[in-house]
Amino acid sequence: MKRDAAEIQDLYEQQGYMSAIPILSPEELQQARDAFAELERKHGEDYTAYSLHNVHKEYDWVMGLAKHPKLLEAVIAVLGPDVILLDSRFICKYPVCKTQESTGVIQPNNTCDKEKDGVGMPFVAWHQDMKYWGFDGGPVLSVWLALDDSLEDNGALQVIPGSHHSGLLPHYQSKRAGNMLSVNQEIPEELVETEKAILCPLQAGQMSIHDGLLVHASDPNTSNRRRCGYVIRYVPTCTYPIQDPERPRTFLATVLVSGTDKHNHFSNKTSEL
Repeated sequence: MKRDAAEIQDLYEQQGYMSAIPILSPEELQQARDAFAELERKHGEDYTAYSLHNVHKEYDWVMGLAKHPKLLEAVIAVLGPDVILLDSRFICKYPVCKTQESTGVIQPNNTCDKEKDGVGMPFVAWHQDMKYWGFDGGPVLSVWLALDDSLEDNGALQVIPGSHHSGLLPHYQSKRAGNMLSVNQEIPEELVETEKAILCPLQAGQMSIHDGLLVHASDPNTSNRRRCGYVIRYVPTCTYPIQDPERPRTFLATVLVSGTDKHNHFSNKTSEL
């Protein structure tokens, strides 16, 4: 059942996230997967796992995903009519269990045997996106648009519903190997209400959205399937970056994707965090 804008806004405000929102048609999904496969062939899996950053400025098909009408419909319901695409990145967790070429049978490789408990395998620690972005004047909304099915065994998103109401929590250096967060931080376990955690499985072509203050994470991919998604950050045009000389960051790939920008916080200039 399709939700109207008011219902989306209310649920998002209460929970801090929404999941399993249908976006891509089967034809659109196949086109996106085929195009991404070309990037895998060109760059290799080590690169495409995390380094396809802000390529919406480079490839029309990626920009088409970021500006998809169904996707923007949900984003606008939450953020209002004037929206900026702030940043985007493809994130892929590749399986550590490989198919044996001679037989086509899935066989655990040495890494898989050693890491059944997930130690050393890529994962995303409990964190809040706003820790890394540093904005004021408005929210940040993150999209995960699934190119592959995202399920429990291949490391689907987990969230703590309502945790965005608690404000920004302390983040410290993670002691676990494999954390995909670029600065290797995590929220201490004692501050994460893991008993309230909800898994957000997605079918390929669906998306989830979550608030920049929502506590979330994802476990390692222990399956034999890739888990690839397109992560996009959006802000209302009233949002502005907070100056922080310790963590300078530029925003050179922003795009106005809806409405008008009367504030020009990102236009024709470099912002530092």
